[in-house]
Amino acid sequence: MKSFLFVMQIAAYDGAKVQEVLDQVLITAAFDQQVSLLLLDDAIYHLHKNQCSDKLANKDISAIYRSLQIYDIEHIYVEQESLSISGLTQDAMLIPVSLLKRQDVATTFKSFDFILSA
Repeated sequence: MKSFLFVMQIAAYDGAKVQEVLDQVLITAAFDQQVSLLLLDDAIYHLHKNQCSDKLANKDISAIYRSLQIYDIEHIYVEQESLSISGLTQDAMLIPVSLLKRQDVATTFKSFDFILSA
């Protein structure tokens, strides 16, 4: 089994790219691969509890994040500095996340076979 880390940096409702990456995450996990996510910068808003996607005429991605557990995707990392800069807290996240310090990102990358960025 290979390990995959999907790194997301783009805003939650910034075009079709987010949906495409989430589809890739689910497909990879469906083939019994070890999948983890790392959200940096504006991507941390993907997990904000109070999303208003209906006002943006976009599909609500929060349901996809809530379903990650079904696909055995257990490691969701949020960069601590991005969270601090946004003014959000870990309690504001839709699902349980692990905080990762910016200085530890490179070390974390080394523990995965494949890193895919969006």
